[in-house]
Amino acid sequence: FRLKLFLQQCEFVGVGSLFIVLLTGLFAGLVFALQSAYAFSKFNAESLVGATVVISMCRELGPVLTALMVTGRAGSAIATELGTMRVSEQIDALETFAVSPIQYLVVPRVLALILMMPLLTMLFNYVGFIGAYVVSVGQAGINEGTFMGRIHRLVELNDLLGGLGKAAVFGGVIGLIACYRGMNASGGSRGVGLAATRTVVTSSIAILVLDYLLTTMLLMVTGG
Repeated sequence: FRLKLFLQQCEFVGVGSLFIVLLTGLFAGLVFALQSAYAFSKFNAESLVGATVVISMCRELGPVLTALMVTGRAGSAIATELGTMRVSEQIDALETFAVSPIQYLVVPRVLALILMMPLLTMLFNYVGFIGAYVVSVGQAGINEGTFMGRIHRLVELNDLLGGLGKAAVFGGVIGLIACYRGMNASGGSRGVGLAATRTVVTSSIAILVLDYLLTTMLLMVTGG
């Protein structure tokens, strides 16, 4: 285990993806709260907007949208980097010097994604909540006490922990797919481009499929 390489990848995945994740979370909260306020106003249930948005962000929107953003930025970059190293025979050189490419290249990236994804998801949820608060209280005219009270009453710790668990799984999947595609790239620059493209497509599909499976499993385990 190489701590320096691990920390470098944490900085690349976490800090490097921070802006796009925060921006996505903010506007996801704004739009979702706006649509929820419009829908609930038809049933005179505007007080449920806050809890609905927060539960949806913690359980689904946070981990899924964060994973898709990280896939597009970090996953494709990892596949491109490793693919370039493969076609330029740098990985073969590592093996010649008795350095395991798995330990040196793959493990730090996968572990960094597993660690950083839940942290990025928490930040996504936080800024999403701020966006929902601004729209609900400032624009839709929902009472602040009602907005916060419903969240306090209806949102449970399991909602947050379940989403963070999903995020960690998504991070591991993104890392494995990106490293696999990059390590097996061939055919020069065209092969590197294909590896990056296939990483984004495969990871995005895997995230959506796993989200359904993990949600079903969590509902069976927790009963809600």
